[in-house]
Amino acid sequence: MMLQKLPVLLRFLPHAALAWVIGLGGGVAAAAPEATAAGCPELLQHRLPRLQDEQPVDLCRYAGQVLLVVNTASHCGFTPQYQALEVLHRRYGPRGLVVLGFPSNDFGRQEPGTNAQVADFCQNQFDVQFPMFAKSVVRSGSGDGRNPLYAALAQRTGEAPGWNFHKYLVGADAQQVVSVPSAVKPDDPGLIAAIEKMLSARKAR
Repeated sequence: MMLQKLPVLLRFLPHAALAWVIGLGGGVAAAAPEATAAGCPELLQHRLPRLQDEQPVDLCRYAGQVLLVVNTASHCGFTPQYQALEVLHRRYGPRGLVVLGFPSNDFGRQEPGTNAQVADFCQNQFDVQFPMFAKSVVRSGSGDGRNPLYAALAQRTGEAPGWNFHKYLVGADAQQVVSVPSAVKPDDPGLIAAIEKMLSARKAR
């Protein structure tokens, strides 16, 4: 199955088929290198600034968790997805899911504020508790200024974000990475099924 066709499939497949496609069938997931530094997968070997105070966070702290990585914006038609993302964080966090938010002004200039302004918006409008990082460049073709995690995720899946609230679902072993289009809501049954499957695999490790 061609990776570039995944957004169309996700838009039109019934939920059962969607769960199968996102649920790691059809060659969507990409293999990642084995962990190379003290048990931390290569994918997570980055230190990125936190949104609230721009202090560096070692992404290796999330090794062994299932990750949902999302590039966000405050003035987008998809911005209400923050609410469902926070529900996922609270519902599945105890089982090993971590939502990671990365604000970006790349698409439609819909995140123009400072890091402090974005942090206030997320707190005041949606009571976001999941980890948020400082604004960064996530689109392809951005050279050395691009967020290195996003560069790696795009390389693994063959898909860079095309708009705000694009999602990458990363397995606990960081060997499976699935690209999920912006229009697929965080509470979509197919995405929930994929998260459940990855959490079950994590528990079985």
